[in-house]
Amino acid sequence: MSLAPFVQILGRGQGRARSMTRDEAEAAMTAMLAEGAAPEAVGAILMLMRMKGETADEIAGFAAAAHAALPPWSGTRPALDWPSYAAGRTRGLPWFLLAARLVADAGVPVLLHGWNSHQGTRASVRAALPVLGLRPAECMAEAAWHLGTDGIAYLPLETMAPGVMALLRLRDTLGLRSCVNTVCRMLNPGGAPAAVQGVFHPPYRELQADAGMHLGLDRLSVLKGGGGEFEHHPGKEIALFGLREGRPWTGAAPQVLDAHRRLADAPSDPAALGAIWRGDLRDEFAEAIVLSTAALALDAAGIDAPGRTAQALWQDRARNLVA
Repeated sequence: MSLAPFVQILGRGQGRARSMTRDEAEAAMTAMLAEGAAPEAVGAILMLMRMKGETADEIAGFAAAAHAALPPWSGTRPALDWPSYAAGRTRGLPWFLLAARLVADAGVPVLLHGWNSHQGTRASVRAALPVLGLRPAECMAEAAWHLGTDGIAYLPLETMAPGVMALLRLRDTLGLRSCVNTVCRMLNPGGAPAAVQGVFHPPYRELQADAGMHLGLDRLSVLKGGGGEFEHHPGKEIALFGLREGRPWTGAAPQVLDAHRRLADAPSDPAALGAIWRGDLRDEFAEAIVLSTAALALDAAGIDAPGRTAQALWQDRARNLVA
């Protein structure tokens, strides 16, 4: 299918250009993922959307088409979808991984999926996985198996959706972020009924919440988190946007510490993740990041008394993280 009609919709000029409908966006993404899609047209669509600003209908249409192109999911389904696509070169360690582990320990299967352009740094999500006794799944079926056995899985974008990965990597060619970063957060490969999402730029909170409603999510929490991840700074009250029972919802992540610190001021050695989990290292700030983030994720998953539940899980956690 030619991409020219979609370029025309977006680029006709002042007073004539418009946003795509959801159906048009779904058709456009289907065509962009098809073999032989003209790279010039793909780049034009992504950059025209960046210039005008994407709509929730466009994000929902793109995400629906990208999801439809994924291999079918079989086996244990996640209860909570947890995307991780932030660049976050200046952020600290991925403490949210410990929070995700706590949520899984509550009996809520958690599917982490993502790609991070800073994978070579010490703050890399991929680098931290072995410390937590986790490893990337090599296919969708393996991710479902991990969920069934461990309650948590990490699925790399390049494994589940190489076509979407190619679109994301166009940033290296175009020099600019595109809406594909947002689409990846909405992929929900396992069809979880609830999700948590982080953003770096505040306007995306409402955009992603609206897109999630169009995609039929039941529960969703979106916050401006550390480096763009779903990670709460415990020294700040942070606004939340999302869905409850499929309807728009807003809330607030409360301040739990009187701490004027950056997330990057927590311990920076990746080994600290495992040390704090085992109790070999104590750091009030790092532990507060984990517990406050876990409480927000438990709330998104519909768990009662999420704060007390997170505290209880932390006190009773199995200290050995070796898978």
